[in-house]
Amino acid sequence: MSELLLSASQLTKRFGGLAAVNEVSVDLFRDRIHAVIGPNGAGKSTLTNLLSGDLPPTSGQIRLGQTDIAGKSPERISRLGLGRSYQKTNIFLPFTVWDNVRLAAQSVERHAPWNPAHWLSKARKNPAINQRCERALELAGLTLRAHTVAGNASHGEQRQLEIAMTLATEPSVLLLDEPLAGMGQAEAESMIELLQKLKKDHAMMLVEHDMDAVFALADQLTVMVNGQVIATGTPAEVRADANVQAAYLGEEN
Repeated sequence: MSELLLSASQLTKRFGGLAAVNEVSVDLFRDRIHAVIGPNGAGKSTLTNLLSGDLPPTSGQIRLGQTDIAGKSPERISRLGLGRSYQKTNIFLPFTVWDNVRLAAQSVERHAPWNPAHWLSKARKNPAINQRCERALELAGLTLRAHTVAGNASHGEQRQLEIAMTLATEPSVLLLDEPLAGMGQAEAESMIELLQKLKKDHAMMLVEHDMDAVFALADQLTVMVNGQVIATGTPAEVRADANVQAAYLGEEN
């Protein structure tokens, strides 16, 4: 059986009288990709923000491994083993690919704050950080682009870089918010190949509008409409669900 790495139960987020996410439950397992789909405004990104700590839940539980992370800061959750990417590319464009990844790797370092031997040392000489950078770049297929200025990289490479930055924190769970957004066919195929490669060692939740990619990648699907789950199951089960056909796929029996 696959290992359960993250479990969210009855998760709710209210903004005034609006329930952007309403009693949503989701389980993420190692070696499985769980896709969350739905029309714009369904609550998909809000759900991602709740799991990553970017938003505190109004109610509900989130467990990362054996730790209750509901309401914890994104920094704390990252150090516990959860990484995420964003809808809009979130990188430092003037920096090299390597420096972007190194900054991400540094973010999970644990040093005593008042030890001069730590805060006066050069991060680029830290072997543990360098090893994490090298591994993340290799996994993301960017080793040969390490010294490229991020702003000069292609859109697809910038999306790969964001995932490399996430991998540099050594997460067990990956939350990927529209990683294929704005890509051409060749770049999308490369990203799909990368996600399939990462699947073995991670639990992954994918929010994506490219339905061909979703059905090619997903082991499990959750469909949201107006902040609520209307269906969950395998891709085949979701395709056959009458509520999904009517509300999301635009089909009726």
